[in-house]
Amino acid sequence: MQKTSTPTTTKAWLCLLAVGFLVLLAACGSAPSTTGTGTTPTAAPTATPTPTIAPTATPTANPTPTPTPTTASSSGNSVSIMNFSFNPNSLTVKVGTKVTWTNHDSVTHTVTANQGAFNSPVLPGSSFSFTFTKAGTYAYHCMIHPYMMATIVVQ
Repeated sequence: MQKTSTPTTTKAWLCLLAVGFLVLLAACGSAPSTTGTGTTPTAAPTATPTPTIAPTATPTANPTPTPTPTTASSSGNSVSIMNFSFNPNSLTVKVGTKVTWTNHDSVTHTVTANQGAFNSPVLPGSSFSFTFTKAGTYAYHCMIHPYMMATIVVQ
């Protein structure tokens, strides 16, 4: 024997199917729920870089800087990172000298030797130091901003 469904049974199944569909649709489109202590978290402010000298949009292929050597003073051997450049662009020191780079920009830079002698990120407001134990010319750059280049000459 075959069972026949009554109009009331059919309507009940259709209503159940419609309610299930609405629940599924509501679950997919709902906003994410938030849980917590009832306080709104605040994000730490992030610095937005605003260089005063904008870099060129397309740097020339392998630009070759022509630095003017600067002999370090007796008061210290330091390089300032400011306005997206190393200053002085070239520094001459003696073997055994410790050179310190200080980042005065509001963004992170690196001090990376082209031949791998040193590499360090320099966060805004912080410093990095390296002691030169061998004579030679050490070309270096910022890996984040490759147009930033300079040289240390160790005699």
